[in-house]
Amino acid sequence: MCATSVTELLSLGSSFRGLAGLRCAATVLLLVCGLTAMAQTPSPQDLARKNGCMACHGMVRKQVGPGFAQIAARYRGDAEAPLRLAGKIQEGSVGTWGRVIMPRQSLVTPADAQVLARWVLSQPPSP
Repeated sequence: MCATSVTELLSLGSSFRGLAGLRCAATVLLLVCGLTAMAQTPSPQDLARKNGCMACHGMVRKQVGPGFAQIAARYRGDAEAPLRLAGKIQEGSVGTWGRVIMPRQSLVTPADAQVLARWVLSQPPSP
């Protein structure tokens, strides 16, 4: 959320002249708020680190669970995969990759789970 208030906007607008000044101030406010929101959006890889995904998954190879490239290879071409994988991120799963348990990630929001799922599925094939 942008910290700039309406009061600050009005005071900025009054330093210019009339309606044109207010429009200029409103434009500045929108730009500042937009840039602030963009700066606060983490990359999918940062999201994976923040949520502890990298503790069990490697980018390419299996650690505790399969590597992201292995997951992408298994589901490549499956149109249902992003939704299904987002569900597995949030709800967990057992038996998909052998006896390894994917624990439920209840702190991951549905939107973040979708971002993570699409990112995982976008990984190139392992060399």
